[in-house]
Amino acid sequence: MSYQLFESDIERFLEEDLPYGDLTTSLLGIGALQGEITFTSREKTVVCCTEEASRVLARCGASVNFSMKSGSSVPEGTIVLSASGSAEALHSGWKVALNILEYASGIATRTREIVTLVHEVNPAIAVVTTRKSFPGTKKISLKAIMAGGALPHRLGLSESILLFRQHTEFLGGVDRFLHSMAALKARVPEHKIIVEAENPEEALKAAIAGADVVQTDKISPAELGLLVPEIRKHAPTVKISAAGGINKSNAADYAESGVDIIVLSSVYFGTPSDIGVAISPV
Repeated sequence: MSYQLFESDIERFLEEDLPYGDLTTSLLGIGALQGEITFTSREKTVVCCTEEASRVLARCGASVNFSMKSGSSVPEGTIVLSASGSAEALHSGWKVALNILEYASGIATRTREIVTLVHEVNPAIAVVTTRKSFPGTKKISLKAIMAGGALPHRLGLSESILLFRQHTEFLGGVDRFLHSMAALKARVPEHKIIVEAENPEEALKAAIAGADVVQTDKISPAELGLLVPEIRKHAPTVKISAAGGINKSNAADYAESGVDIIVLSSVYFGTPSDIGVAISPV
């Protein structure tokens, strides 16, 4: 699954970087000279947001010659995008396009690595990501995780029901809420109810009470290995997700525990992909 950002997003990215034009290129008097720009991977990378980078360059007046599709896995030394046009157009779009490419491809690459590790253990497990992306970057971040093979855990507060302890404290505690689970499900028959549990006892109670998904928080893979069969015995239709501190180093361990879903945020944070840029006159 993939999508493209709106034109208003492209405009916003450019407006942030050159609200009054490119002073350096203007002062040098080279703006009208023709050139070419190429973006080349410097390491093995899952490319993402080439479409948006292309549109940045096009919006600046360049013509895109070649662009790889988001989600493509490329080795070091691969040209992923090239365009031609005036020096003014190329320099105006250069850094904005590069920043989008490097950050999105970094997220996509980290996601693909974890998805691969998890699916080597259990091909049926779902890898989903939280809404902990840096504010203002959600559209790019979600496109990147999908390019890497994951899906969003939640798009936002408006479309999913996930109860934390921070909610149930206002209802008199977890146990009191669980007694009212049937009433909540009756109010939203088209939605699944996800309940986060902070320990195995809470998880089992939530499953028995009728939660559609029990999300365990910071419960170790070893504990989950014991908990998952117990939940399956008492509530065989309930899906079990693991969340909290999951990253490349322990994702396979969580997959081995038998959960259905792995929820993580770690892919959002890390080193951007290393993509080199060359601009030359023609």
